[in-house]
Amino acid sequence: MKIAISGLNNTDNPAPGIPVAKSLKGHNLIGLSYDPNEPGIYQGFFEKIYLMPFPSVGWEDTKERILEIKRKSNIEAIIPNLDAELPMYIKNQNLLKDIGIKTFLPSLENFEMREKRKLSEFSKKLGVKHPKTIEVISLDDLIKAVKEIGFPVMVKGNYYKAYIAYNLDEAVEYFYKISNEWGFPLLIQEVISGVEINYVGFADGELLGGVGIKKLTTTELGKVWSAISIDNKELLNLAKKFVEITGWRGAFELEAIVNGNEIYLIEINPRFPAWVYFATALGINLPEMMVDLMEGKKVEKKLNYPFEKMYIRYVEETVTDFSQFTTLLTKKEL
Repeated sequence: MKIAISGLNNTDNPAPGIPVAKSLKGHNLIGLSYDPNEPGIYQGFFEKIYLMPFPSVGWEDTKERILEIKRKSNIEAIIPNLDAELPMYIKNQNLLKDIGIKTFLPSLENFEMREKRKLSEFSKKLGVKHPKTIEVISLDDLIKAVKEIGFPVMVKGNYYKAYIAYNLDEAVEYFYKISNEWGFPLLIQEVISGVEINYVGFADGELLGGVGIKKLTTTELGKVWSAISIDNKELLNLAKKFVEITGWRGAFELEAIVNGNEIYLIEINPRFPAWVYFATALGINLPEMMVDLMEGKKVEKKLNYPFEKMYIRYVEETVTDFSQFTTLLTKKEL
C-alpha cells in the first residue's frame, strides 16, 4: 500500500510523521509537508515529497492538491498527524474514501469531545480528575483567570503550545506568543505537581494496542526527550474506559499526571504522538495495526510489552544538496 504521511518536522519539537514513517518502512511512503525546512523531508524515508497548502486555507485547496498527488503518485491512504489538519480530514474522510484514499480516523463528535476546553467535563465521565481550567479570549479574561487560579499557571493553546508562567508578566508574554501564532481561545490551567505519564493507544471500538510510559526528561514545550515503559493498571484502565465510552476509532494519546493515588487527565491527543516509535520498538507497532485494518486484515490485540525499557531521543545531522530544498520550494514536490 502506498501511504501519504504528514507531520515531518523532526526538531526538538518533533511531529509524529517521522516515527510513523519509521514504523511503516516496509511500505511505499509519500511525505506531505507544509514547510520545506522540515528535517524529515531529507532523511530518506519517502519516495516523494509534496508541499501542501496550509489547513487554514481551507478544504477545497487541500482536496485539489490531494487529487493531484493521487494522479501523480497513486496514493492509497493518508495518515494525518497534526492537530490543526485533523478536523479537515475527519470531516471529509468519506469523500477521500470515494476517490480511493483510505483513512482511519475518529468521528468529528469524538474529536470535539476531547478538545482541551471541553476536557474538564469529559474527565468526569472517565472518573478522573482534571486541573482547574479557564478559557480566555482577551487580556482581561487572562488577568481574571490567573487571579482565580493563582500562580504558577499553564498558558495553553487549544491546538498547540503550552508554557508555565510564574507571574503576570510571563502569562501576558505567553498569551500573545500563542495567540499570535494559533489564535483563540487560550486556556489557563492549574499546575499539578507529580509524575507525568502518557499512554499511546490504537482502537477500533475497543483498545487493540498500546504502551504506557513515564516521562523522565522533556523539551521546553513538554515533548518527551527520555522516558521508560511502565506497568500502570490505572492508566491502562483509563485508556480502556476512554475507548469504551467513545467507541474511538484510530490513534490516541492520553497525557496524565499521577499525584499520590490520584490521576489527573491533562490532555487527549487524537493522533499518534511523536514518541510512537518507542511502542514499535517494544513490539507494539500501532501504525502497522492501522494500515492492516485499512487493508481489511485481522489485527491481533497487543497490550503486553516489556516494562522499564528506556527511550532516548537524540540529535542527528543530515547533509544534502541545497538543490533539493530549492526544487521543493519552486516545484512544490521533490
